[in-house]
Amino acid sequence: MVKNINLDIAGLIFMVVILFSCISRKMTRGLSNRTFLAIMVAAILAVLFDITAVTLDNSQSHNLLALEIAHSGYLLTHFMNAPLHLLFILSLTDSWHKLRKHILLEAAMILPFVAVVFAFIVNAFSPVLFSVRHGYERGPWFPLLYISASCYIVYELLYIIRYYQIFDRGSFLAIGAAIPISGGSMLLQMAHPRTLIEMFATSISLMLISIGVQRPENYIDSFTQLLKHSAYVHDMKRSFYNKKHVRIIMLNIGNFHAIQSMVGFDASTEMLFHIANKIRAIDKQMQGHAELYYLDSGRYRMVFSGKYIERVEAIADVLNKELKKHMNINGLDISLTPFIVLARCPEEITSFRMLMYFGSDFHKKNPYTGQIMNAGELYSQNQLNIQNNIDEIIDRAIESNSFQVYYQPIYSTSHGKFISAEALLRLNDPEHGYISPETLVTAAEQSGAIHRIGEIVFEEVCQFIISDEFKDLGLDYIEINLSVAQIMNSDLPDRLLSIMQKYKIPPDKINLEITETAAAYTQRVMLENISRLKEAGLSFSLDDYGTGYSNMQRVIQLPLKIIKLDKSFVDEHNNPKMWIFLKNTVKMLKDMNMEIVVEGVESQEMLEAFSDMECDFIQGYYFSKPIPKEDFVAFISEANRA
Repeated sequence: MVKNINLDIAGLIFMVVILFSCISRKMTRGLSNRTFLAIMVAAILAVLFDITAVTLDNSQSHNLLALEIAHSGYLLTHFMNAPLHLLFILSLTDSWHKLRKHILLEAAMILPFVAVVFAFIVNAFSPVLFSVRHGYERGPWFPLLYISASCYIVYELLYIIRYYQIFDRGSFLAIGAAIPISGGSMLLQMAHPRTLIEMFATSISLMLISIGVQRPENYIDSFTQLLKHSAYVHDMKRSFYNKKHVRIIMLNIGNFHAIQSMVGFDASTEMLFHIANKIRAIDKQMQGHAELYYLDSGRYRMVFSGKYIERVEAIADVLNKELKKHMNINGLDISLTPFIVLARCPEEITSFRMLMYFGSDFHKKNPYTGQIMNAGELYSQNQLNIQNNIDEIIDRAIESNSFQVYYQPIYSTSHGKFISAEALLRLNDPEHGYISPETLVTAAEQSGAIHRIGEIVFEEVCQFIISDEFKDLGLDYIEINLSVAQIMNSDLPDRLLSIMQKYKIPPDKINLEITETAAAYTQRVMLENISRLKEAGLSFSLDDYGTGYSNMQRVIQLPLKIIKLDKSFVDEHNNPKMWIFLKNTVKMLKDMNMEIVVEGVESQEMLEAFSDMECDFIQGYYFSKPIPKEDFVAFISEANRA
C-alpha cells in the first residue's frame, strides 16, 4: 500500500513557518508560550518521523531497526500533541493549581498517557500496537492510541466550556476550530490509512492558534519588552476567576511625568527600558519566576505565585534599593521616586476591580517615604469594598432615592451676610456608610449614572428654591456642580431647562459650576452647552481655579461670572511669593469684571485678609461645613439675623 507524503511535506513547511514566526515575535516567555513551542517541536518531529516511515515503507525497506524507530517515533510524538494541547489549555486558563487539588481529576488526565507508554513498552516485546516485520501493520492495541487521544480532546473541550469567560472572542474561536479539525482528521485517517491528512490538519490547527491566541502585539509592550497592560488585565481577571493566590509587587514611578517633560519622549522611553531590565535582572538573579508587566505612565508589576510567593519581600527590598540609585539619561542625573506596594490577592485585595482601583494612583494619595508599603496598611478594607461594590451602591441609592443634597454657605464680604450656597452631593449607604464624593462621582462618570444623579441633585435644588423657607432666607442663588461627563453631554441643556420649567425656576437663581478639569476640554459640545444655558439666563463659575489644568485663554473664552480660587491658595498663604501671586491674580480677575470666591477659609485671620483684598465671597469651614438642608436653613436664618 503506497502512501503519498505531499500533505506531510506541506504540513512540515507550515509548521516551520509558524515556529519561526513564534521565535521572531519573541513568543518564548511564559508558560503558555513554552507549552505552545513544545507542541510545535512535537508536531515537527512527528511529521519528520512520518515522512521517514512512509518513505521506508514505500521503498519496501528491510531495515527493521530504522522502520521500528521511524514508526514508533511518529506514533509517540504524534500522540504527544494531544496531552500537550491539554497542558496548553491549562496554561491559558491558569488552572494548574486547581488540578493539583483534585487527585482523581489529575489521575484521569495522566491515565491515557500512562496507558500509551505501557503499550509502547509492550510493543517492544510483542507487536500489540504495530509490526514492521512483514510490512507496516497495525496491531490489536492500535485503537488505544485514538481512544487515549480522544480522551484528551474531550478534556480540552470540557475545559474550554468551563472557562469560556476567560477567553476573548478570537482565542475562543481559534481553539474551538482547532479541536474539530484535529479530531476530524484523526477519524478520517483511522478510516483511510492511505490518506496522510493528520499532520497537515495539525499544522492548520496550530496556525489558527498562532494567529488567534499567540498574539504578541496584544501582550508585549514595545518599549520595555515586558507584558503590557492588556496582558495584566487578562491575567489578573483569570487569577481572580480561579481564586488563585498571588502576591504582587506594584511599582509606580511617582515622578515619571516630571522626568518625561524634562528629558523628552525618547530619553524617557530609554529610562523605561532601563527600569524593565533592572526588574528582569533582579527577578532572574533571585529566581522569583514572576510574570513581569509594564502598564503605562511608569507603572510596573511583578506577579508571583506558588512557592515563589515567599521571595516577594526580599525581591521588593532589592528592587527598592536599586531604583533609588541615580540614573544617567542623556547626560542628566535622574533620581526616581519609586513607590513600591506589596499586595496579597485575594486576601487583601479581593477582586479584580478592587485591584485596578488600588493600583492606579496610590503614589498620588500617599507621601513618598522610600519604604516598601503593604496594601492592607494603605487603605481600610471598607474603602476597598466600597470601590469594589460602587456600581451596586449607586444603583441601590438611585432606586431608594437615598442621595442627599448638602449645602455649604457662601459669605458675601460686601453685604456682610450669606447670600448663596453650594449644593453638594452626599451618600450614606446602609451597608458601607459614608461614600466619599470623589469615589462616588468618579464611579458614576465611568458607569454613566452621573447623568441620572445630576438630574436628581438639580431637581432637589429646584424644589428647595421654590419653597417658602428658601424665600424666607433671602438667598440670591444656589451653586450646582457639573461633572466633566455632564458638561460633555449634548442633552444637558434640554434636561436642565426642562426641570427648571417644571418648577418655574428663574434662571438667576441657579449658578452652574464647572471644574478646571472640565474647562480644559475644548470640545464643541461643551462650548455649545454652556452657550445655550447662558442664553437661557443661567450663570457659570469656574471651580478649583489654580489647580493647573486651565489657562487664561480658556478663562477669557468661557462666559464665566465667578472664579473660585482653590483651597491650595489658602493653604500657602504664609508663602510671600504666593501672597504676591494671589494679590495680582485677584486684581487681574477683578479687572475682567469677574467675582471671586475663596474656598477653604478656616480662620478669622484668613477671612480678614481676603476681605481686605476685596474678594467678593468666602466659603469654608470657618463658617460652616456642608450640612443637610434642615440644618442649613436654621444656620442661615440665625446667622443673617445676627
